[in-house]
Amino acid sequence: MAWRSSPRGSGARPCRSRRSVTESRQPREPDALILSTPEHLIAFGFGTGLARKAPGTFGTLVGLPFYFALHALPLPAYALACALLFVFGCWICGRSAHLLQVHDHGGIVFDEIVGFCIAAAPLLVYPAVSAWWLLAVFALFRFFDVLKPWPIRYFDEKLHGGFGIMFDDALAGLASALLLWAALALVS
Repeated sequence: MAWRSSPRGSGARPCRSRRSVTESRQPREPDALILSTPEHLIAFGFGTGLARKAPGTFGTLVGLPFYFALHALPLPAYALACALLFVFGCWICGRSAHLLQVHDHGGIVFDEIVGFCIAAAPLLVYPAVSAWWLLAVFALFRFFDVLKPWPIRYFDEKLHGGFGIMFDDALAGLASALLLWAALALVS
């Protein structure tokens, strides 16, 4: 089956001709591939990147368990963990995109997981905040990740490979964190 890549967020789609009923019941080639290799499984957010609609949003939700696993760390250790996840993400997302032969498959969402963790960093400084602030982190990160204001869009378009996949989401996380930090400072 031939594949074509499409704009970020919608994933690579098969070029379809008429298919038989039994063929349409079989898993799509990427789904089977993603379920069979650890690189794709991790890069695709443990399957959340396979969502037909808004895979980045579902991938961002996987950032919550990562945040909860790391939030007890002091801020410097949390920042180091985010940096290590970023480096790992550069490799895993680049490898997955290379195996799929696309620039940035919309289902590759490990970058959203790391971006969310970066966005949530200010919550470590203000630990008494409510769960509503986690919702604010989620909304801010998705805002910056989807709209990609300058310079996020610039880097999204100019950088390639695993680093390119990860960097725009790290910037979206950083922009979200800065706004969140300012908001938390105002209300504290």
